[in-house]
Amino acid sequence: MSAVPEPLTIVEESNAEAKCEGSTLRVIGWFSVGMAVAALGIYLGYELRKGYKFNRRTPYDFFSGAGEQPTSEFGMGV
Repeated sequence: MSAVPEPLTIVEESNAEAKCEGSTLRVIGWFSVGMAVAALGIYLGYELRKGYKFNRRTPYDFFSGAGEQPTSEFGMGV
């Protein structure tokens, strides 16, 4: 272990670059997997909630728009 730095050869330099590129691609890959899992979780949560809300309906909800509509008392003048 001397204090004088030794020059790198071409093979060592290319290995260092390949190692850096490999770690960068690994980070990008894991980030992509994480984003895919998050998107899948959001979609499944939405579908489960939509099904839960649909199953919680009462018979009154199905016929809430039936019948006479309330008339407005605007302009009655009483």
